Amino acid sequence: MTEGYQALRHGAAWTDLSARGRILARGRDRARLLHNITSNEVKKMTPGTGCYAFLLNPQGRIQADLNLFCFADHFLIDTEPETREKVHQHIRRYIIADQVELEDVTSATACIALEGPGAAALLKSLNAPEPTDYAHAAWGPRTVAGVSATGQPGFRIFCATPADAPDLIRQLEGGGARPASAEDVRLVRIENGRPRYGEDIRETNLPQETQQMHALSFTKGCYLGQEIVERIRAQGHVNRKLMRVELEGALPEPGAKTTIGGNEAEITSAVLSPESGRMIGLAYVRVPRQ
Repeated sequence: MTEGYQALRHGAAWTDLSARGRILARGRDRARLLHNITSNEVKKMTPGTGCYAFLLNPQGRIQADLNLFCFADHFLIDTEPETREKVHQHIRRYIIADQVELEDVTSATACIALEGPGAAALLKSLNAPEPTDYAHAAWGPRTVAGVSATGQPGFRIFCATPADAPDLIRQLEGGGARPASAEDVRLVRIENGRPRYGEDIRETNLPQETQQMHALSFTKGCYLGQEIVERIRAQGHVNRKLMRVELEGALPEPGAKTTIGGNEAEITSAVLSPESGRMIGLAYVRVPRQ
């Protein structure tokens, strides 16, 4: 086991997420526009709150996933590195008569994650806020958000400039945090059954297939892709669901077909867990109709 993996599992670890896309949405119509093109409730958000949401196409397929954070005069959109440009273009496509300005601030800012069971105590020792459930709060010029990449207790710390990141890392390491690699993060994420867009969630998937129901609002009214989401809810069934599974045999490749509990399944990701010694994966498992 690496030091970073152990820290994620049993202590506190930091990892650099600065490559993730960060886009600001400003203008008086920003909430209305984001409300109309994302799957979650945006209009009722107030400064200091946030949510997880999908961008869907008209056929209800997931084009990207987002963390949305509401500030007094803008929204911060946090997305995977691979969907940064796609998200920017998707939102821009729907700015018609709206007063909305988008600014990609990825290269002008930085983002460091702090995760593990000791993360909150470490932040407290630094007199930093410890927000939960996508809420966020200022820590001087930084913003701390209650978001986890691994499924462990975690936070995302946004730096106003890239130059602040080394100072932040020194503070976190001074408090006992250890560096975790991207592979450490992936191991723990899959062990915890936490999907990642681009690996486990793809643009062919429907929201209910992913079981990420916290990305959906069923009370917000019309939005892009809503008709399909509502149709699935009315039917009460999708043909397959993304699940955390335990596997036997050799480590499978993504896309490998297998059988889970007697049902057909497609593996999206799998790892050998250093903690349990078992092979753990995420898979779309066929769900029999009741």
